[in-house]
Amino acid sequence: MAPEVKKAAVSPLAPSAFPDLPQIKGARFATAAAGVRYTGRTDVMLVQLDPGTVMAGTFTRSATRAASVQDTQGKIEGDSSDGACILVNSGNANAFTGARGLESVKEICAGVAQKLGLPETRVFTSSTGVIGEALPHERIITVLDDLVKDLDESGLPAAARAIMTTDTFPKGAAATFEIEGKPVRIAGIAKGSGMIAPDMATMLVYIFTDAKISRPVLQTLVSKQTGSSFNCITVDSDTSTSDMLLVAATGQSDAPEIVAADSEAAKAFDASLGAVMLDLAHQVVRDGEGATKFVEVAVSGARSDEDARKVAFSIANSPLVKTAVAGEDPNWGRIVMAVGKSGAEADRDRLSIRFGPHLVAVNGQVAPSYAEDIGASYMKGQDLVIGVDLRLGTGAATVWTCDLTNRYIEINADYRS
Repeated sequence: MAPEVKKAAVSPLAPSAFPDLPQIKGARFATAAAGVRYTGRTDVMLVQLDPGTVMAGTFTRSATRAASVQDTQGKIEGDSSDGACILVNSGNANAFTGARGLESVKEICAGVAQKLGLPETRVFTSSTGVIGEALPHERIITVLDDLVKDLDESGLPAAARAIMTTDTFPKGAAATFEIEGKPVRIAGIAKGSGMIAPDMATMLVYIFTDAKISRPVLQTLVSKQTGSSFNCITVDSDTSTSDMLLVAATGQSDAPEIVAADSEAAKAFDASLGAVMLDLAHQVVRDGEGATKFVEVAVSGARSDEDARKVAFSIANSPLVKTAVAGEDPNWGRIVMAVGKSGAEADRDRLSIRFGPHLVAVNGQVAPSYAEDIGASYMKGQDLVIGVDLRLGTGAATVWTCDLTNRYIEINADYRS
């Protein structure tokens, strides 16, 4: 018998409430409890997308990526005339399951295609959960009739809950803007809490818009915004086998079509899409397993942006830095250590370090104005900024992470039990 789902306390960094998400015309959602791994909760979501919907996405570059990632990645550029659908299950990642994993994807795609009258090439699947266990796809196929019957434009909030694994709260974000006076809506959901160090997009993310936009332009903007949102977060430095971000544009807004990436309409869409993606990325960090602190690491003055990124992630992924943050210890020496090990060019006697507005170290030594109680007081906050200026050039990067607490160990030591 499947284990009961274990309810975790909601992260102290969670938003006060799930946001109001606009309905996206041409996108309908449904959820079901298939018992893929747990009982007592929904664990499958289905999205039906009207004909004319164009799709874009980014995918994990993991060498051991899941069967669903491989399948969806191969289909993403397909013909939009038939519409599309997305089916996601939680509880089982269907990763490292060999030929059987690929067969599970084929069976699910065939079942959904038959129910919705779609070609199998327009059925996109995702799976998240335990790695290395065969996916009981027959349980998903059994609930397809219920899913199809329940499809509704208002079902996106329920979908956000169905895709959760160790998440402590559902994640959603939205934006509305205008093109030539006509509204365009964007709404997205995400799941992610642990195994977060993206190398493409991250975790599972699904964003829907009623914008009319060509597929090449949509893909260009999605790839661009991935780089400054989901590829700039880390919880534990581990990249998932199942990371996937899909963006579906149904084209049912009355606004004019976006056909050029450098047009004013594309710039407006890009800004709103970026805001939604960054909001979701931050929520993933705020739900980092065991997290009690949200940390921005801002690096400037590097020889290049690439060097700045190396330094930022070296700090953000350092267990010593993250445990110091958890213990509210302003141990800036650990930041010096992380800078030095990053592989980026650095000059010990030029760099400076800040905790929020407070200058901690400058020119290779503690700042004359700094006192330990200043740092200790600052570290008691929930939202922290660690700033490093290498003073070597104009390269800059910002990444976001969380602290590392005993609770992270408890969650992952107990994950499969």
